Amino acid sequence: MSTGDRNGRYGEAVFRPEQAGEDGRIDLGALTYDDMTMDRLRALGAGPGWNCLEVGTGTIARRLIEEAGVRHVLAVDRDVRFLSTRPLPGLDLLEADISGPEFDPGRRFQLVHARFVLMHLPSWRRLITGLGGLLAEGGVLVLSDAVDLTTRTAPPTPYTRVMQAMWQGLRDTIGTDISWVPDYPRHLRDAGLVSVAAEIRVPPLVPHSPISRFWAGTWDRAREAIVATGLVDDTTVDEAVRYLDSPDCAALSPGMITAWGRRPAGLVR
Repeated sequence: MSTGDRNGRYGEAVFRPEQAGEDGRIDLGALTYDDMTMDRLRALGAGPGWNCLEVGTGTIARRLIEEAGVRHVLAVDRDVRFLSTRPLPGLDLLEADISGPEFDPGRRFQLVHARFVLMHLPSWRRLITGLGGLLAEGGVLVLSDAVDLTTRTAPPTPYTRVMQAMWQGLRDTIGTDISWVPDYPRHLRDAGLVSVAAEIRVPPLVPHSPISRFWAGTWDRAREAIVATGLVDDTTVDEAVRYLDSPDCAALSPGMITAWGRRPAGLVR
């Protein structure tokens, strides 16, 4: 697989916040995955009295306060425009780049959570260790990223071909890499965390569902990068989009792996 120049970044080369419809695409991702994420965070104890760091997912930041009743959430993103439209007591915003060497929110947290973030960053290994270092003793680091279980082995169809081209196109343009995410538990252990575990959740790919509309929107916004791989053309992308809303759709969506681990007492960073 070609690695390309990787000169772009998420939100710059593709998925620009100012691009028409990008907020709607993000909302479709939230509709698909937020309940899964909240189930896991509550099961890990997120609740009253907790101070939390949320990286890049405004809907989860709000739900931690409104539904789980945590005391405080610091939501961090390079662009907080979608987070700042509706202030909420207990929710603070920090516009910052977590991959920068100077990033330090100046406090420690019972929960640090990032979803669909590290897979876009070349410094993911360092960030796992760094985010783990922001935990208070006994605090939990919860990280989620995409995992594609089938498209490399499934029969070639417009859907599988476009999905393969999407991952390569994103890797070529912004460095997105999901090849390492199945090893999340080992990486969390290497970062010194304990009580490590992981799960995979795959949303059903049915016509007109939020996940089907999410992938259609994602392919539209990443179309230039997808076609530039030479693996598919515009006609194939259009066929794949139509397939998502067809009663003949019978495919497995990429899912979400969520891995977690706790900071033991006395862990020195």
